[in-house]
Amino acid sequence: MREVELDDFDQEEGLEEGIIFHSESTDFALSPTTEDKLTEWISTIVENHQKSVRLLNVIFCSDDYLYQINVDYLNHDNFTDIITFPYADPREEEIEGDLFISIDRIKDNANAFKVTFEEELNRVIIHGVLHLLGFGDKTPEDEKRMREKENESLQLLSGMN
Repeated sequence: MREVELDDFDQEEGLEEGIIFHSESTDFALSPTTEDKLTEWISTIVENHQKSVRLLNVIFCSDDYLYQINVDYLNHDNFTDIITFPYADPREEEIEGDLFISIDRIKDNANAFKVTFEEELNRVIIHGVLHLLGFGDKTPEDEKRMREKENESLQLLSGMN
């Protein structure tokens, strides 16, 4: 397995802005239509919180790839579905960050929670975006608020069809 370098996804001055979808160590990719829909949805959620997106990298990867990031950067020895790296203070007007998402975990969690793969993927994506907007999930109160915001966001997406 190749060593993960977060600089692989960092923005250098003037390179890219917006919402960009990548794949690392997985053959998973969104269709262009789905990318467009998710980009519009994420942008709307961010704008509803009076912010804009400077750069958001959504990186789909394998369990092993995300596990290595978890070990190397967070000193956590476990698998997870998402790791969010913010590059801007959530109090700023623009959000910027990377969302690393394990496609393997999404598949397993979708089965465990008896939801579709797409539903679970959308929930995890917006979970990461909400972290970039300043929402936490470490306390029971914060976790409850996070779930409410996820559900509100998912309802908005379902209405965009």
